[in-house]
Amino acid sequence: MVDGARTYRRQPVRRDDKTDLPPNRPRLLLVVRNPRSLFGRLNITGTDGIPQRENRILAALPVVERLQLLEAASSVTLEVRTVLFEPGGPIDAVYFPTDGVISLVTPLYGGAVVEVATIGNEGIVGVPLVLPVGGFAVRAITQVAGHGLRLEAGVFVEWLGHSRAFQTLVERYTQALFGQIAQAAACNRLHSSEERLSRWLLMSHDRVEADDFMITQELLGQMLGARRSTVSVSAGILQRAGLIRYTRGHVTIVDRDGLESVSCECYAVIKRELDGVSLRPLHPDA
Repeated sequence: MVDGARTYRRQPVRRDDKTDLPPNRPRLLLVVRNPRSLFGRLNITGTDGIPQRENRILAALPVVERLQLLEAASSVTLEVRTVLFEPGGPIDAVYFPTDGVISLVTPLYGGAVVEVATIGNEGIVGVPLVLPVGGFAVRAITQVAGHGLRLEAGVFVEWLGHSRAFQTLVERYTQALFGQIAQAAACNRLHSSEERLSRWLLMSHDRVEADDFMITQELLGQMLGARRSTVSVSAGILQRAGLIRYTRGHVTIVDRDGLESVSCECYAVIKRELDGVSLRPLHPDA
């Protein structure tokens, strides 16, 4: 249970690409008339003109299918505390983060929340759409600001039915996500706050691909299922060991190797499963 938890209202996601896909436009047919211009779309840029990092699932697709999905998707900015879906609520779009961190959290009575998984550029936000049961009792909320690609739910479902490669990657990721949830449950039960904090910082470092990012003690407490005072003590231990700097919600990873040595084995287990989603070769029939 976490002290001082807040109630979040769902916020609209800011779209960087204002163009919408016409309803009658063919989505799974691409005629390559000018390969140079089309391949240029592989380098996605934000509104500031700076190239965004890639989502690893989309990057693992065959080139033509990847281009088709990029045509159908829109670029979005994911601000901190942006809610992408609520427990049991409708999911009108799927998101492919390119940087930043999205948490799946379980809200409890009284307003407290506990994190069950995190998603970054290795994954997809919207897995409930592929589950055989209705509803998924988690909230998806941005914890570290970033960017991503947004795909309408209907288009996502169409792609699952038409692209074997896409279906394979989504199925792999769904399996890895539930593996992460199970591993995190064991981790939260058996490992110390310093070990769990190290695991979370390492996973976030992998997702943002930068040594510096913003995260408050309040959000860290919610994600670790710990009181803010516990987070403060644990962060202080890591800081005094020279592994991180943490000031007013600003985290700097100083010694990654040292942080890995402090983290429990759960980091390596989760990373191996998530990396395998896009790094394992696709079947020739995919």
